[in-house]
Amino acid sequence: MFELTIKDTTYQFNFGLGFLRELNKTVEIPVDGVPGKKKHIGMRYTIAEVIDGDVEALCQTLRVANKGFVPRLEQKELDAYVEDDETDIDDLFETVVGFLENANVTKKETANLKKAVEEQKAKEAAEKEKETM
Repeated sequence: MFELTIKDTTYQFNFGLGFLRELNKTVEIPVDGVPGKKKHIGMRYTIAEVIDGDVEALCQTLRVANKGFVPRLEQKELDAYVEDDETDIDDLFETVVGFLENANVTKKETANLKKAVEEQKAKEAAEKEKETM
């Protein structure tokens, strides 16, 4: 169980199978060689977007992970928290990525995605370096 305190209220989050199923529903792709079959892969995209700094994906991740808990983190409260100048958004991203890195259901995919993002950034930096020479 993961917790986050927002405006003096502690919210609980679970990055388990329910979280996986809910996020996976958001993106589906056809399975090659199997007509009519689709694979749900939304969690992969959402985690990649969170790692890349997408605020909307961050909020979606928190809302889905809080589903079924009391107190329920309402969209309006989350929006206000994220928009507040006092909120350290970089720390919030790090915290959520930390949750994803440690939860059994998401840790392997998160590690793979972080590695891919780092490799892509290194490749882009190398290409930019070549252009400036």
